[in-house]
Amino acid sequence: MPLILPKNLPAIEVLKQENIFVMDYDRADMQRVRPLRICVLNLMPIKEQTENDLIRLLSNTSLQVEIIFMMLSTHVSKNTSTEHMERFYTPFSELRNRKFDGMIITGAPVEQLDFEQVNYWQELTEIFDWTRTNVQSTMFICWAAQAGLYHFHKVPKYPLDHKMFGIFKHGKTDPKCPIFRGFDDEFYVPHSRHSEVRREDILKHPELEIMAESRESGVYMVMERDGREIYVTGHSEYAPDTLDKEYKRDLAKGLPIDMPVNYYRDGNPNNGPLVRWRSVANLLFTNWLNYYVYQATPFDINEIQ
Repeated sequence: MPLILPKNLPAIEVLKQENIFVMDYDRADMQRVRPLRICVLNLMPIKEQTENDLIRLLSNTSLQVEIIFMMLSTHVSKNTSTEHMERFYTPFSELRNRKFDGMIITGAPVEQLDFEQVNYWQELTEIFDWTRTNVQSTMFICWAAQAGLYHFHKVPKYPLDHKMFGIFKHGKTDPKCPIFRGFDDEFYVPHSRHSEVRREDILKHPELEIMAESRESGVYMVMERDGREIYVTGHSEYAPDTLDKEYKRDLAKGLPIDMPVNYYRDGNPNNGPLVRWRSVANLLFTNWLNYYVYQATPFDINEIQ
């Protein structure tokens, strides 16, 4: 089934070249199928790259999915054009009376700040609270996962001595959980962050359940309210070359950065990345859409406008 995207979104042409079936809102209106409506709050600086990453993964399902991009009213993106934001994104203030089957809130490069120091923190927490009445299931990614755990449960984040940067092996705590359908016993996930949440803090809250973790990179997935909130500390959505771009960008800027671990073939940047997380990433998003969004949504078709 196709993905439904805003007309002329740059990702459409990229995805068509990858044989991903997409259609715009106008064509979708001609059909009688009620798609799943997924809202994406994209806090990453390079919006188009993150759009491509997420859309690829959301397309790998038999369900028809419509993507609506949300933007903050209290923050102006410095790395994406105003034209792109105004054309393809809708402010939270215009979406707050709508209901969505699912929502994704991405990470943001602000993890070295205290949460309250982030200039859009007040609006973001308002959105967090709004998801609990207007969204069936919300996936929080990387910094957004830390922010959500802090907002709802006061779980602190801790700065790391060295950036958690590379591809790390993970294990499941509950292999029978539907989110892990099709996963191998061990699976790999990219991480790229300067802070962490800790197991012992999460275990203080019985309403939170650690679903997956790593000896090297710590807690990866936390779930609560039967999957109404899913907190993912890594970047399963990353494209194969994302860590390579981050590494070379920081090197060019003269920033202290270690080579991403378990990433390059034979540990040599000239050999390119060894990709071993993409199949799991597709399963993660497909399982989320199927078991926690599609099969669980209580909203009537007339409510989702």
